[in-house]
Amino acid sequence: MDDLKIAIASLPQPVTAKHWQAKLELGFAKRGVRAYLAHRLHQGPLVVQKSLHPEGDDVCHAVIVHPPGGVAGGDALQLNVQVGEGARALLTTPGAGKWYKAHGALAKQTLQFQLEAGSGLEWLPQENILFDAAEVAFAADIALAADATLACWDIVCLGRQAQQEAWQHGLYQLNQRISRQGKLIWNERANMRADALVKASRVGLRDAAVFGTFLVCAGAVPAQILQACREIVVPAAHVGITALPEVLCIRYVGNASQQARQYFEQCWQLLRPWYYQKEAVRPRIWNT
Repeated sequence: MDDLKIAIASLPQPVTAKHWQAKLELGFAKRGVRAYLAHRLHQGPLVVQKSLHPEGDDVCHAVIVHPPGGVAGGDALQLNVQVGEGARALLTTPGAGKWYKAHGALAKQTLQFQLEAGSGLEWLPQENILFDAAEVAFAADIALAADATLACWDIVCLGRQAQQEAWQHGLYQLNQRISRQGKLIWNERANMRADALVKASRVGLRDAAVFGTFLVCAGAVPAQILQACREIVVPAAHVGITALPEVLCIRYVGNASQQARQYFEQCWQLLRPWYYQKEAVRPRIWNT
């Protein structure tokens, strides 16, 4: 019996993985002409350290920080944002999101945004890098009041370009819904494995490692601004702009996340004076 106990004790013991379940709630409000961060509550490692006003009182900037620095299989991040009547906010991240090898468990990011009357939200994070064998599900549910304004982008890099890593195994999922006054105005879904035909297809990613989408929900875009966006030249990449009655959709497919960011920023510089009546002011964190 003693020999049996010793034999059992010598066997490899199962490793219990610790998964981060992080949630951050933010509420923005307006007092007089000043927009400010009125509510902040977090559970787990997802925080906003400080709110800023680099472009005046009427737009509040905040940087969303995930202290672990990367997201592993089984981790879940949830960001809930409410923008009160008349308030405006810009949210971004300090660096690229890193999504590690899944080890058989799906990692998740869930966004829930609610914009009240006359409010505005810009969600402009830096890119998400999917390491080889990462399995990630991105979801967003965004509710807009009748005259609320939304500008949001996401950029995905398949594999670590700096290490010349290809994304040969893994899963990318997307479920994004935007509604205005309860009416669905945007619904996009994706379910792509690393070996999917759409990666190589000419109507898909064309073997590109980087893709992104920039959405603006502010009504019909003036023709001259739309034309200016379409005249932006992006070498060695495929870009496209679709103007729907309720949503402007700008796409990028290429091989450089920096190029994708620069293209979206150029469009943002042109679009923001229309939908916000303000020139675009780069968040300070982008310069670090």
